[in-house]
Parts: sequence; C-alpha cells; structure tokens
Amino acid sequence: MKKVYDMLVIGGGPGGYTAALYAARAGLSAMVLEKLSAGGQMALTHQIDNYPGFEAGVDGFELGEKMQAQAQRFGAVTEYAEVYEADLNANPKVVKTSEGDFYGRTVVIATGAGPRELGLSEEQSLIGRGVAYCAACDGMFYKGKTVVVVGDGNSAAADALLLSRVAEKVIIVHRRDSLRATKIYHQPLMNAENVEFAWNSTVKEILSDGKVSGVVVRDVNSGEERQIACDGVFVSIGRKPATELVKDQIKLDGSGYIVADESTKTNIDGVFAVGDVRTKQLRQVVTAVADGAVAAHMAEEYLA
Repeated sequence: MKKVYDMLVIGGGPGGYTAALYAARAGLSAMVLEKLSAGGQMALTHQIDNYPGFEAGVDGFELGEKMQAQAQRFGAVTEYAEVYEADLNANPKVVKTSEGDFYGRTVVIATGAGPRELGLSEEQSLIGRGVAYCAACDGMFYKGKTVVVVGDGNSAAADALLLSRVAEKVIIVHRRDSLRATKIYHQPLMNAENVEFAWNSTVKEILSDGKVSGVVVRDVNSGEERQIACDGVFVSIGRKPATELVKDQIKLDGSGYIVADESTKTNIDGVFAVGDVRTKQLRQVVTAVADGAVAAHMAEEYLA
C-alpha cells in the first residue's frame, strides 16, 4: 500500500527543512525530497554572518546539516532523489522521482533560485576564490580591496552601494552608457568617491592566479579590450528560479518566480511556496526559514 504523507517538501534548503520541522512538531508526517545535500544554495556559502544565533558566523553546509538533523529529530524523513514530475492537482498529490513516486496531502515547493552566471569558462572554478554572486553574503571578505560588480539593474546598483562601504574601490562594469537601475540609486553611486564605472563594457574573461586577479573587459562599441586589476568579481545579472518542474501548473510572475504572498499559498489548494522560489522583497536564509514556518502553519489549517 502506498504511504501518503501529510506534507511533501521539494527541496532541502532552509525553507524546506523549517517547513518539515514545524510540520513534524505539529504531529504531521513530513518527507523532504532533496537531490544533493541539505542546505541548498546556503550549503555553498562558507561563512554566513547574518543568520541570528551564531555570533562568530557559521558555515552554510554545517547549518544545513543542523537544520536537517533538527527536523529529523522530530520525525521528518529525507529522501535523496531527483524530482522529475509533479501532479499537484491530484488527490493525493503525486511527486515522481528517481527513487519512485511519493504521495502527499500537501506539497511545499522549496526549490530555490540560483544566480544567473556570465557563462565564462573560468567562472565556475573561481567561485569562492574571487567570484561571488551575493554582496550581502560575501562582501565583508573584500574589506579594503578592489572589486568589480557586473550588472546594470537594481540588484547590481544595490550590491555596488553595499560594497562601497566595505571595499577600497568598486568598479561597475555596465554594458550601456547610463544606469538602468531606478533613480534612487543614481546619486548615491555618483557621489561615492570609491565607485567607478566602466561604461559600454562587458566582461570577456576573468583573470586568475589561483584566485581572481582581474578581468578583461571589451568596449561594446569599439571592440577595444583592456584589463582591470581586482580582487573579486560580483556577478549581479539576476537570479533564475527553479520552477521548471511546476511552470505549467503553478502561477508564475514575469520573472518566473512562484506567485505567493506572505501566506506562502499558491494558486493550487494545498500547495505552498517558500524561500527564494517565491515572489518576495528579500531572499535570505532568515526569510526562507520564516516562510517555512508559515507554510507549515497554513498546511495545518488546510488539512484541518
């Protein structure tokens, strides 16, 4: 006979494991489906300094394992499996994976969002060695150093402002000749003495000697190339939510994020979205765990 869980959680990041923890403590049966390891994107961050309770910071992988162990202590189970398909309108809901089919009365989607990459051949090998995608997470490692910010939207402008308070010099590589970010960012960036602009430019290559040592930028008009020495490259060209699995069933916004407010409810009854995958103002570990707690509460109400 097939086992039907009260809650299936797709994704073992901080939002997913918090949902499983709260559900299990409420007496609900919960299973987390995770394809790699506990923590999700968080597990790739070596030092998290802005999660409350760890005055000296905490390794993201370690924090993910602690969250998993805590949820499992109360009875949540983990299945390491890759999810291929989900029927969220079925009763019970069905999630098809590499380890078989699983059934749930509710489903929490916690698949996260990953940074959009530049697509350069050397980019992946330099992650954590000068290439970064989150100024709030990794900016403090570049105190007193020179960094390049690649991007032209609000997130790039916000990252550059944050880094300008830490780094000795910030160079924004911008493919246009003026800022695309909203006006609120223009004056602060222009007034910052340690912020420079490389207008009409794109990054062609990241230079390294084991760690980032500079970038090669190309002028989009003349084709001329030049080198910029730097200690770090912050790529801020947007994020890509992991919604391919549910895009034909769940309502998404124009950027591909699941439409769900602070209740975490989606357009399908009994299906909730938590963490970076849903529409929200701030995508951080602390907001993901808040979502998880809310989703478990809403799932309880739905099941009742």
